[in-house]
Amino acid sequence: MKVIFLKDVKGKGKKGEVKNVADGYAHNFLLKQGLAVEANNANVKSLEAQKKKENVLAQEELQHAKELKDQLEKITVELSAKAGEGGRLFGSITTKQIAEQLQKKHSIKIDKRKMELSEGIRSLGHTKLPVKLHPEVTATLTVHVAEIN
Repeated sequence: MKVIFLKDVKGKGKKGEVKNVADGYAHNFLLKQGLAVEANNANVKSLEAQKKKENVLAQEELQHAKELKDQLEKITVELSAKAGEGGRLFGSITTKQIAEQLQKKHSIKIDKRKMELSEGIRSLGHTKLPVKLHPEVTATLTVHVAEIN
């Protein structure tokens, strides 16, 4: 019997796949558990429509990420902190502080986990910070750390 998987089933198929499975397995397990539906014309057409809709959403998401990248690369986030000799900070600037400042000053909300900073910024000056907006789009944000007088 041909079925369309609604969820991933280990060893049998992934969500959205159309596969042939044993009739008993389909009737007694997959259909009863809501893991699959029978692959008739109506269900196949709705699957295709759903895939088209997902593709359109993915394209919109990619376009939005590219626009946000252009916007971020024009911005410099200004932060200030106490510093000691040689421009070394007491403590460090974290991605959380950068995200909060970006939200407050520029009204751009970015999750701190998307910023790729292995450890906090520990010195004064400009720092280039990669921000992963989408699997295909990475922006470079400039962060300027100035000393508090």
